[in-house]
Amino acid sequence: MDWPTVILLLGVLVVALMVGIAVVATRNESRKLDLDEARSEEVKRLLARYDELSAATIEAQKRAAADLADLQTRLAGIERILRSVE
Repeated sequence: MDWPTVILLLGVLVVALMVGIAVVATRNESRKLDLDEARSEEVKRLLARYDELSAATIEAQKRAAADLADLQTRLAGIERILRSVE
């Protein structure tokens, strides 16, 4: 082999290596973007679930407060009846 052929082959090899590196880097970046998108969707689902649970908890707290107020009213009535009996 003569030197111009060797230089040409080395040049082609370097260009092929650069293209290969670019392809791998692009594929890696695409994979990262897909993973980020999947995480983003998961976070959105978790936030929606949190909102649902938060609303349910607030509703349960309101019901518990209403039940407690009702029990206090009943207890006050029972105490009045017991005092009147004495």
